[in-house]
Amino acid sequence: MFDAPVGDDVFGDDPTVNELERYTADLLGFEAGMYVSSGTQSNLCGLLAHCRRGDEYIVGDNAHTFKYEGGGAAVLGSIQPQTVAMTQDGSLDLDHVARVVKPDDAHFARSRLLCLENTHDGKVQSVARMHESVEVARAHGLAAHLDGARVWNAAVDLGVAPRVLTEPFDSVSVCLSKGLGAPVGSVLVGTADLVKEARKWRKMLGGTMRQVGLIAAAGLFALEHNLDRLAEDHRNAQALADGLGTIAGVTIDSVHTNMVFATLPVLDSNAFVDAMAAEGIEVRLVGQQTRMVTHLDVSADDVAAVVSAARSTLPA
Repeated sequence: MFDAPVGDDVFGDDPTVNELERYTADLLGFEAGMYVSSGTQSNLCGLLAHCRRGDEYIVGDNAHTFKYEGGGAAVLGSIQPQTVAMTQDGSLDLDHVARVVKPDDAHFARSRLLCLENTHDGKVQSVARMHESVEVARAHGLAAHLDGARVWNAAVDLGVAPRVLTEPFDSVSVCLSKGLGAPVGSVLVGTADLVKEARKWRKMLGGTMRQVGLIAAAGLFALEHNLDRLAEDHRNAQALADGLGTIAGVTIDSVHTNMVFATLPVLDSNAFVDAMAAEGIEVRLVGQQTRMVTHLDVSADDVAAVVSAARSTLPA
């Protein structure tokens, strides 16, 4: 990062940003890419580039773009979300998708885009499921966007190149932080025309930065060096689930790729959080439930320490 050559990305002449965008687009099989500060901004720019005021995007009822991104598409783009049921494996009910596509009628918002997610809660969507979903979109005249914040994990889990999962889509948002270890940043990839439109929205959202090659360099390093090592995170997540599962009263709700969802037998969540903090471990709970995510900075020793602390802290 210290040695990264920089320019002014507002004018498109930061060489490190340009290389990151080119590298990511090529890796995923697209014409162009756009570097942004966060996955939320990347998804929002994608939605705004695909849709106009009065359009709608079809999205899972528990999907990140709908539930956890502040309603940005509706608030800033006047784009209506049409939710559909998500199945247990994190995919969409495609029959439901087909039913909610609106007819060409002045009474309805224009159905414009299908938005998918891979992984969802760590659950991997197969190559076949990605293609099947996009085929349904195409059959109904919809474009297709993938929230691929963790698509790298899906690719490693399936043992395929990332582009195998992303190639049917019109646009894809990917994160460079998460398990890859970069401190900040996401990239939106798509056709040259779509990315050109997204750049206008990035500017409007205040997301265009100057000598941003300083942080883009970290993202480029992450893509060049840290993709294959995601398998280590998956092994650590499984070890974490296995260890916690031996503690009386703990229920492992799911473990997929680098995410563990568990229900803990805590009587006082605040007291438990404080007790774990005293062991040097930060924990977040919603009631008795927690999500734990392994990544570049979590080692096998760290996993063992968490299991040990939980065993001594949870009520016997």
